[in-house]
Amino acid sequence: MGWDSCFFRTFAPRKATKSVKIKQVLEALERFAPLPLQESWDNAGLQIGLTEAEVSGALLCLDVTEKVVDEAIRKGCNVVVSHHPLLFRGLKQVSDYNDVQRTVRKAIRNDVCVISMHTNLDNAQDGVNWKIAEKLELQNVEFFATKKVGELTGGSGVVGCLKKPLSSEAFIAKVKQTFKAGCVMCNELLQRPVSKVAVCGGAGDFLLDDAIALGADAFITGEMHYHQYFGHEQEVQICVIGHYESEQFTSEIFRDIIQKECPGVRVEIAETNTNPILYF
Repeated sequence: MGWDSCFFRTFAPRKATKSVKIKQVLEALERFAPLPLQESWDNAGLQIGLTEAEVSGALLCLDVTEKVVDEAIRKGCNVVVSHHPLLFRGLKQVSDYNDVQRTVRKAIRNDVCVISMHTNLDNAQDGVNWKIAEKLELQNVEFFATKKVGELTGGSGVVGCLKKPLSSEAFIAKVKQTFKAGCVMCNELLQRPVSKVAVCGGAGDFLLDDAIALGADAFITGEMHYHQYFGHEQEVQICVIGHYESEQFTSEIFRDIIQKECPGVRVEIAETNTNPILYF
């Protein structure tokens, strides 16, 4: 075999990967977390952009901010997939009056499509709360506060059991380390072992009574109102870890969906930290 032939074999271009359109990514996400599972007040789904364009890359995040869009542009990603919707309410103007308007303008100017999977992903099988349970290594996980829409079944929270019971101190330490929480806000320490754990990411305090009714030893969520801590001493161990902290691993769900359903699409988990809360 001559030198020319060897050169050609070594440097011949690879066969092009079949292109994927943005709408295919959107459809894959909505199959996993159908939009009918979202709460009535929510605005999940396509936020900005044209879905017939080919995907150059998908940046995955919790919140959409100007800095996140900047990161997408810098990394050559024309799709941003977030958990929290950029557009919760209708815009009466698109200017530079606030951060949402500036982010919308920047995304449109740079042909960046924005997709958000919010409470539909919270309520979906293997969604946000299942990811929290996975990180805690809970076993026998199942929905509670079940939500049924037509033939779709979901739930606002999940409950499962630790591999082995832990003291309240050891359990809280595990939660803090797992979610890299600046602090864990708790009620009085439980004087019995923690085994059965209920979780609801984000603002999940509305499920506290349901968790207690299930016989959960502990309830983990991202936010809770002050007065809800009262009256549950030795009934349940409340652990409030922060909204961002509770949902920070949501991008891993997006990554796994896109890699499975749209192979060949480049996915990047955003490096931009959008947590607006600092702990000192």
